[in-house]
Order: sequence, then C-alpha cells, then structure tokens
Amino acid sequence: MTGFASPEARAAFIAGLPKAELHLHIEGSLEPEMMFALARRNGVKLAFDSVEAIRAAYEFSNLQDFLDIYYQGMAVLLTDQDFHDLTAAYLDRAAADGVRHVEIFFDPQGHTARGVPFAHVVSGIARALAAGEARGISSRLIMCFLRHLSEADAQATLDEARPWLQLIHGVGLDSSEVGHPPEKFARVFARARDLGLKIVAHAGEEGPPAYVWQALDVLGVDRIDHGNRALEDAALVERIAGDELTLTVCPLSNLKLCVVDDLARHPLRRMLQAGLKATVNSDDPAYFGGYVNANFIAVANALDLTRNEIVTLARNSFTGSFLPPEAQAPHLAAIDAWAAA
Repeated sequence: MTGFASPEARAAFIAGLPKAELHLHIEGSLEPEMMFALARRNGVKLAFDSVEAIRAAYEFSNLQDFLDIYYQGMAVLLTDQDFHDLTAAYLDRAAADGVRHVEIFFDPQGHTARGVPFAHVVSGIARALAAGEARGISSRLIMCFLRHLSEADAQATLDEARPWLQLIHGVGLDSSEVGHPPEKFARVFARARDLGLKIVAHAGEEGPPAYVWQALDVLGVDRIDHGNRALEDAALVERIAGDELTLTVCPLSNLKLCVVDDLARHPLRRMLQAGLKATVNSDDPAYFGGYVNANFIAVANALDLTRNEIVTLARNSFTGSFLPPEAQAPHLAAIDAWAAA
C-alpha cells in the first residue's frame, strides 16, 4: 500500500485533511430520517411507511431511476425552515469530515413547480450557510437549471432569482443529461454570465464527450461537473488540462449510477495522470451512500492512491473553488501542514 501502513492509516490521513466540497446537491443530502421528520411536520403523506422502506428504494441502476425517487423526496420541503434545517444538517456532516468550504447546488425549479415560493428556498439555505460561515465553513451558492425542462423555464427561473443574486454566486446545469445537450441552454447561460455569475455544468457523466465540448465552447463553463467521459477524447483532455479547468468528480455516485462498474476501474487516477484538475465530492450523499470522506476513502482504497495523490485532490478542491486566492491560501497551508506532520 503506497505510502500507508494500512487502510486505517489512510482513512485517518484523509479524515484530518482540510478539504472543500464543490459538487453537492443540497436536496440530495435529504436523509430518510429527515424526510420522515419533515413529512410529519408538514403533514405530507409519503409513499413509504418506514425509513427502511425509503432506504430500500434507494437501490437504482441509472440516473433516471435515481431522479425519479429524488424528485419524490423533495415533496417534504415546503418552508424556509425546512430548507434551513436540510442545509444545517449537511453542514454538520461536512464539518465532521474536515470540510472547510462548500459550494452547494440547489434546484429551485423542483420546488417552485410544486408551489413553493423561490424566497423560501433561497432564504432558508442562505440562513444556514450564514450560520456555517460563523463556525468557520465558507460557502458559495450555485443555482442549477433542470435540463429536462425548457430553456424558457430556465430563463423564467433566472428572472425570479434576480432579487436574490447577492446570495447566489453561480448557475449550473443538472438532471437528465442524455438528450439534453448544453447547447439547449446557450442563451440563459450567456445572460447569467452577463449578470456576473460563475458558470458550471454537469457534462460527461452519462452524456458523450461532445456534451463536454459544448459546455466549454457554448456555455463557457468555469468548471466541469463530473467530466468522466472527457477521457474518451484526447483532444478534449488536452483542452481541459490546458485551460486548467477543475473537474468535480463523484466516485460513489458514479458507482451507484453504474457510470463505473467497479471503483477499482474509476478514472480518477487517470485524470490526475493526464494533468486534469480532479476533485472528490459526494454529489447526492443521502442517496449514494457517503459524504465526502467516504468518497475519498472508498476511491483511495480502490485505486491505492498515494499520499501525494490524495493531497493533490485536496489542494485541487480549494484552487478549483470560487474563493479568491487570498482566501484559498490558509487552507492550502493547512493541507501542507497536515501532510508534513
């Protein structure tokens, strides 16, 4: 085992390593226990009669099957306090994993379509993030457009977000990838950039390398979410490496959704060897079986990652964030200090 005496030693090293999480869907951190508690609080009838039944439903083999249960779970999120409590619970888990900075996705269309006011969603999340800042976890909030809906719907969502842009740092693109290429949303992303928002997009998870090219050339992304299938195109790899774009990779998500059939064949090490700026993230941890440390440990053990590779992944999480360099510096120094110790 390169650089570690045992799996336990590697896990301890990862646990103490400062890190940022750049790919986290806040709705995807809705644990079954909280789903039940919020359903009771809000008088929402669930299709499940126990926490165990919900966990059993979390067995799926592709992105669409996951999304079907994911959108059902959203039904319990109705009030400002619900979104606050959901976000606060995630931040507790992140802090326990040594996470010092988070960049959180939220899906307003999944809520406003149910009659939940946009203000309830963003204000509840923002209140929890502000409390997180007070305890030492910095944050950025990224509003995602659901790609299975129309660009007109995304434009309307951007209009609705305008009064809240002081709380929103970027826009992203998520939901069902295949059949919904990035170019479908070219105009709304151009508008978002004109408003000063950062641009990210899910690309190359299930969709082809062509979708990653579109994310680069049509949307003008600042960061690529997932990006696994970029490795199928050597010219694309060269482009991403040359532009020093960060990939927000999600190992346990990839395994659960059958993007890879075995973590021992996960492309993370190949990304690093190709000069790509990969990071490790949890995506939808309540559904995929682990928060950020669980993802780090699982993929590090499966690929026998070295100490230097793990440190590189942690450093990438900060240098790939939307924090300014002066805010990144103390985190990078803390990583180096931990590695040296």
